[in-house]
Amino acid sequence: MTDSVRRTDAAVGQGGIGGGPDRHEAIDTQPGATPYAWYVLSILFLVYILNFVDRQIISILAEDIKRDLGLKDQDLGFLYGTAFGVFYSLFGIPLGRLADNWHRVRLMTIGLSLWSVMTALSGLSKSGGHLAAARIGVGIGEATASPSAYSLISDYFPKRLRATALSIYSAGLYVGGGFSLFIGGLIVQNWNRMYPGGGPLGLVGWQAAFMAVGIPGLLLACWIATLKEPIRGLVEGLPEPEKHPAPFRAFAGELLTIVPPFTLIGAAMGGARAFALNIAGLVVVVAGVLGLIALGEPWPQWTAIGIGVYAVFSWACALKRRDAPTFALIVGTPAFLFTVVAYGLNAFLSYAASFWAAPYALRVLNVAPSSAGFMIGGLGALAGFLGLTIGGVVSDRLRRRHPGGRLWVVIFGAVVPTPFLILAFTATSPVPFYIGLFIAQITASGALGAAAATTQDLVLPRMRGTATATFFIGTTLIGLALGPYLAGRVSTLTGSLSIGMLSLLASVPITLVAAIAACRMAPAAEASREARARAAGEVL
Repeated sequence: MTDSVRRTDAAVGQGGIGGGPDRHEAIDTQPGATPYAWYVLSILFLVYILNFVDRQIISILAEDIKRDLGLKDQDLGFLYGTAFGVFYSLFGIPLGRLADNWHRVRLMTIGLSLWSVMTALSGLSKSGGHLAAARIGVGIGEATASPSAYSLISDYFPKRLRATALSIYSAGLYVGGGFSLFIGGLIVQNWNRMYPGGGPLGLVGWQAAFMAVGIPGLLLACWIATLKEPIRGLVEGLPEPEKHPAPFRAFAGELLTIVPPFTLIGAAMGGARAFALNIAGLVVVVAGVLGLIALGEPWPQWTAIGIGVYAVFSWACALKRRDAPTFALIVGTPAFLFTVVAYGLNAFLSYAASFWAAPYALRVLNVAPSSAGFMIGGLGALAGFLGLTIGGVVSDRLRRRHPGGRLWVVIFGAVVPTPFLILAFTATSPVPFYIGLFIAQITASGALGAAAATTQDLVLPRMRGTATATFFIGTTLIGLALGPYLAGRVSTLTGSLSIGMLSLLASVPITLVAAIAACRMAPAAEASREARARAAGEVL
């Protein structure tokens, strides 16, 4: 496809009319998004549903996996959160960079195919190590999705609708998570009843469930491949950035900055000072990991966390050398970092609650898998969809009244869910458990669209994929890689899953402080965005 045809297709997809007014003017004066933009959003919503079906289904299967593979609660938390989350965040940065420089639709198609295959292969696992390797593959594949989707949505929807669109997309998190519990519980219970000694290929229920949800992703990948690639920045009337001459060479270079031990090569290429700084960071991380292991902490968890922390440190140092404007608007912007921390800690509780809810219902309340999957999944999907959609609409309206208004929704999501989490994880019967969990999820979930839209507003269009990847570092390294594991670790030490979950509430004051700081700093940071980018060397 020629460049001129590609531009025409993108303009048509966004509502451009041949022979009409200047395309920038036409977009700027649009009353809203075009039908094709909503069509794209609906397909991206389906992708995110499948993303979380494949990611979350391990929750309803956890008790069977624990029994068959001889695992502990801390191991389950590691498999669900850390093994997936560290590599999701680690590869999210170079893949986010690739989303900024290459064809986002193609990147998402490849990633969806990879994580679907790895989910199906999870069903062939014979040990915790095998399942961990498959979860790492799922994490790498899923790392393509949100950087590509956030960037596409930001180029299809005007700024005043962006939080709404991102919230609708993000609602796939809860719909997918909820559906995974329903379908997973249904499959594992019926399969084990039909084949008590193992079915075809010797598969037991939890293995069959992994395969059943992994294979359909290959069909959805074919649909994704048909979407049009929009022109970057056109919806905001900005000049189209020049195409990167070698996106895959840049991607390979980005891997040298973040994938250990190649990070040492990347640092050495930056000079003696950069190499010395990288070594110093590595020494600090290794010392911290060894200290935790000496205290009796499991080595797989903290080695993985150490790899993630060191990788992100190496990448940030390299980004400052190679792309100073992007570093200035992301790592060098306190409002951006406080937003990441605030939502990362929100995810710290949310991921832990969403994973351990099903084991709590099965283990403590003696609910059947199919019933637990239906109730927890259905209520979770409804709560997440409503919370994210309402939160996105409210945050967009609050922004019209105050530049930092979106972050008021993040503050709300940091405080209000707390008493309902306590109600859920101290319940001794299903009804109060379901009520507490539902209200906690609906009040916490609205923060995602607001926080995500804030990070997109703080950077230039060419930086959005990288900004999304950085945002999800907080969601994964702080939230996914630590929340489920720490709840499981405390549960293993105390013998109480309730204590394990409630111990995480100690993070709420930190979340509140970070959210308030972001709310105060974001307006000035957005207002000075272009000026700070120019000062760092950006040509606008």
